[in-house]
Amino acid sequence: QVQLVESGGGSAQAGGSLRLSCAASGYTYIYSCMGWFRQAPGKEREGVAVTASDGSTSYADPVKGRFTISRDNAKNTLYLQMNSLKPEDTAMYYCVAETFPDCSGRFWSGNGLDAWGQGTMVTVTS
Repeated sequence: QVQLVESGGGSAQAGGSLRLSCAASGYTYIYSCMGWFRQAPGKEREGVAVTASDGSTSYADPVKGRFTISRDNAKNTLYLQMNSLKPEDTAMYYCVAETFPDCSGRFWSGNGLDAWGQGTMVTVTS
């Protein structure tokens, strides 16, 4: 079982940027889908972004144009560049990996995915 460890969270002012990293203990190339979820206090978990093994990406509407997901299989690391941060981006961010090659509906449900990290907190102040 791969272990995913997130880093890069912290505090930022609205309009600022943060870059999250997710280091995998195993090879990331075996995962068809890797992505990020978040959960704000008192709210349900939601998908943020996903990248497939072919390099394609998909984003949730609230972060489109502001966040960029990427992965470096040589370093077994997933990234999330977050720009133009808003207070509503405040949440715990989780790295997720899945071997099943469906990076659309099934992945975005968040159910039954192979591996989750412990999360890194992002706080955006106005």
